[in-house]
Amino acid sequence: MKHYDLITYGRSSIDLYSNNIGSPFEEITEFGAFVGGSPLNIAVGARRLGLKSALLTAVGNDMVGKFLLAFLKKEGVETAFIPVKDNARTSAVLLGIEPPANFPLVYYRDNCADSKMTIDDVMKADIAGARLLEVSATALNIEPSRSAAFFAAEQAVEHGVPVLVDLDFRADQWHDPRAYGVTARAFLQHCSLAVGTEEELLATMLKDPSQIRIRNQQISAPEISGNVDEAIKAILKTGVKTLIVKRGERGSSVFLHDGTVTNAPGFRVDVVNVLGAGDAFAAGVIYGYLQGWDWYKSCRMGNACGAILVTKHGCANFNPTLKEAMRFIESQGGF
Repeated sequence: MKHYDLITYGRSSIDLYSNNIGSPFEEITEFGAFVGGSPLNIAVGARRLGLKSALLTAVGNDMVGKFLLAFLKKEGVETAFIPVKDNARTSAVLLGIEPPANFPLVYYRDNCADSKMTIDDVMKADIAGARLLEVSATALNIEPSRSAAFFAAEQAVEHGVPVLVDLDFRADQWHDPRAYGVTARAFLQHCSLAVGTEEELLATMLKDPSQIRIRNQQISAPEISGNVDEAIKAILKTGVKTLIVKRGERGSSVFLHDGTVTNAPGFRVDVVNVLGAGDAFAAGVIYGYLQGWDWYKSCRMGNACGAILVTKHGCANFNPTLKEAMRFIESQGGF
């Protein structure tokens, strides 16, 4: 019996986003407090669309952890699988907002609670009772969360639960970008679905460090050179059956193991904040996938959720409901 439509695994945080939109980071005088972390965002986004979702993360025995748990419970996201780590801190993220293209991001993840997730924690979760397991690749950057993530994927595969990995490459969370590639490629062997940006695909197949350049140490999205088409082919050889590529305002594309390609156009909107848009996209795609929609319709739903979110201030707090997403799609000409 399936108790959950979706379980997401990985990081969670308090997100402190600049209220001084347009101001350089060093001139910020006020922050708004939200919640974040890719798996948390996706769990909330999926729940607002009507799916029953659970989050597998960890928080510290601190007020920030209580802040996150209170928000999740209010949203209706299952928190029963979230352990409290007494000797760790709930993580934090600070973000400057300078639309349309500059969003300096600072992570505070030293002694981070969600990095302390263990195999024992995963064993207490109802992986077999989910229709889909989603894992953030940032959880693979350090032990013990890395082994726990691999164990969660093994448990999912053993019980016939599809595994979706969000490639979620954050360069400043890895001691060497090549380590990300090696680890992500190993994890992909447990996954039937993967989602990522073009840069994340290149990072996944990265072996030559000369291919990567960090534009700004405060921005975790690097500039990586390489051949995206070759990266797509390589990822599909790992065992992944479906690769979903996020392309921002250009929409998204789905590449299947049999060679089928589906392109779904995006929606044009005025950008306020791009952070979290990929997670809203993932929630929308997951909703469509679990509804049995085709990939075009699923990705249009994902594109719509992402487009709505970039017009907002934060991430999880502003994910659209199903009604809001459908109304937006209809206003833009439908699927």
